Amino acid sequence: MTSPNGPAPVPDDSPLPARPRLIATDLDGTLLHDDKYVSDRTIAALAAAERAGIEVFFVTGRPARWMDVVSEHVHGHGMAICANGAAVVDLHAGGKLLQVRPLEREIALAVVQALRDAAPGTTFAVELTTGIHYEPAYPPFHQDPGATVATAEKLLQVQGQVHEPIQEQGPETGTVDESAAPVVKLLAYHPDLTPDGFLAVARTAVGDLATITRSSPSALLEVSGPGVSKASTLALCCAQRGISSDEVVAFGDMPNDLEMLTWAGTSYAMGNAHPDVLAAASGRTVTNNEDGVAIVIEQIVARRQAEGH
Repeated sequence: MTSPNGPAPVPDDSPLPARPRLIATDLDGTLLHDDKYVSDRTIAALAAAERAGIEVFFVTGRPARWMDVVSEHVHGHGMAICANGAAVVDLHAGGKLLQVRPLEREIALAVVQALRDAAPGTTFAVELTTGIHYEPAYPPFHQDPGATVATAEKLLQVQGQVHEPIQEQGPETGTVDESAAPVVKLLAYHPDLTPDGFLAVARTAVGDLATITRSSPSALLEVSGPGVSKASTLALCCAQRGISSDEVVAFGDMPNDLEMLTWAGTSYAMGNAHPDVLAAASGRTVTNNEDGVAIVIEQIVARRQAEGH
């Protein structure tokens, strides 16, 4: 809770890592305030971390095209992990894709069928490297007015297959062939089930076929390729830099952050985090609206300065 003197301090029992080399932070519900902006305090803390020689990675479920809210606040490397680990992008190059870990279309189609059977009423959206497309009953993405609308089965057809044209929304209509673009994420929405209940049903129905998680307050699931998560892609990026998990500090608030928080040597759940995240993280900070990430970064940087690093 915020006091008259500013945000509450990090609880005394929360860990501070010995010599962190990289900070990995989720965005929505974690680094960003609820108004989807980065506070001045957080901007200053991110810059201070970079000056202290600590890299900062944004690790999010967002697609690359929604990263403009933080693109100005990545300093040295300019890299971010998007779509729950399915894409690594260069924010200095306008969100250029550096690596894609796709969800194979045949697997995505099998997931669609499994969820239609296990949870009738489920509707789907397909996130491609070229943009989002969704079924007629799926809640529309107002940030993506050019999305195409068709059944998931049509959206996921493989290049070379005979299929009906897909009708595009927007000022112009026509035939759109998205069959060659990699699938980075499948989204599944249910209007009646609880979020955690839908997640449990989906994981039982799909098994090891794909990775299923959630980050929305609604019953919206995010499906990635098998083994693809924030943690697994972050581990790959760290290995390329010679950084071990013990040298990583991670922040998150929702189930899609769980693997990353348990992989990192030091992890913080936000004060507003999902109960499973609060239980999994090694430490806890205050809420996103109280600049919980910035508070921990300030303490890490202050200690490094005191030690003469």
